[in-house]
Amino acid sequence: MNAPDPLEELRQVEAELNQRWPETKLDPSVERIKALVELLGDPQTSYPVLHITGTNGKTSTSRMVDALLTRVGLRTGRYTSPHLQLVTERINVDNVPISPSRYVEVYRDIEPLVSIVDSRSEVPLSKFEVLTGMAFAAFADAPVDAAVVEVGMGGRWDATNVADGKIAVITPIGVDHVDYLGSSLEGIATEKAGIIKPGAVALLAEQDPVAERVLLRRVAEVDATVARQGSEFGVLRRDVAVGGQLLRLQGLGGVYDEVFLPLHGAHQAANAALALAAVEAFFGAGADRQLDVEAVREAFAGVASPGRLERVRSAPTVLVDAAHNPHGAQALAKALDEEFAFRKLVAVVGVMDDKDAVGILEALEPVVGEVVLTANSSPRAMDPDLLAGVAIPIFGEDRMVVRPHLDDAIEEAVRLAEEEDEGGLVSGGGVVVTGSVVTAGEARALFGKEPS
Repeated sequence: MNAPDPLEELRQVEAELNQRWPETKLDPSVERIKALVELLGDPQTSYPVLHITGTNGKTSTSRMVDALLTRVGLRTGRYTSPHLQLVTERINVDNVPISPSRYVEVYRDIEPLVSIVDSRSEVPLSKFEVLTGMAFAAFADAPVDAAVVEVGMGGRWDATNVADGKIAVITPIGVDHVDYLGSSLEGIATEKAGIIKPGAVALLAEQDPVAERVLLRRVAEVDATVARQGSEFGVLRRDVAVGGQLLRLQGLGGVYDEVFLPLHGAHQAANAALALAAVEAFFGAGADRQLDVEAVREAFAGVASPGRLERVRSAPTVLVDAAHNPHGAQALAKALDEEFAFRKLVAVVGVMDDKDAVGILEALEPVVGEVVLTANSSPRAMDPDLLAGVAIPIFGEDRMVVRPHLDDAIEEAVRLAEEEDEGGLVSGGGVVVTGSVVTAGEARALFGKEPS
């Protein structure tokens, strides 16, 4: 008898999980996940947690924190969302996604307990809640020395908040997920501040003053310790380098020179400073204690963040970026303007129908010559013709093309990027594929990139 195909088993489990509420449908409560982890024996209490929230930069920062912890010899677990290509990317042990067979095994192990919680609740566990329970259980079973846990949405009532993070990391807060978090920056910051627990150390990225006031108020309320980017830590110098950037970072424990980061953009440099401070705080570093500088350099030099200004092709250059809100699109546009010298840049944009398409397109317009509007395969994808209607006032009809399928859209963008200019010269063009995490993931797959 042939052994079961792990990918087929994974697809079966995913089909079962997809019967549950998706991550876009929420009942703001931690009661169900509390019930599940209690039945599991509260695995999230068996290791220290570094908890990460914010609007953008969470996954990149999580990967950097994980790389630093791994380099100094800890066994780590990392839980992030959403995934780009394969759901196993969300649960990492030893800085590597768990295998499809292990994913299936963990799910089947906790499935009976999931059924018990479902039977006791008016609202069954959502898919994200089940995945969170799976991650906590997998980390305890490994066992890990530390877990890097990214919030799914918000913070206060997010499923991950049943963990008490000794380190709370807040990346820049902007407006996103307005259906659940509202459009008030103060309200959004209040939700995200919920991951700051009594006695924790809170590491704050540079924030809008409105958000910062909320976060500092929470710090005071729970008697946490705080360190702020731009005050206690930050980026002292950033030089664009081949394949990334060279940084001089001010950490909590001192200055870290000659740090090469193979990622593009000032936002990634800021993420690096935040990640470094988080790991310093985890180890109790301060004015009289610094992490090993060479270890820090090695960790950052090996960091990868798939789908974040990632080059997937050369000649012409094709970049993939998962920016899915105006804040992310602004960071992307700034990096494209500062670090790439395209004579012509074409954007392929596919967004979700619940996102701020106007804000995304307006952020990209100053750095993009032409835009190809498309859709990814998600049922939540915005219809390309509707997206075109949004884009006309921003780009004008002569700078936009509609191609309903992503593969055709990329092909068209490459053709436009390679067009000769009026002087008969090839334009030195590039393509950036962006607008959503799903768009970025599907573009990676089209260029043969493996999940990671």
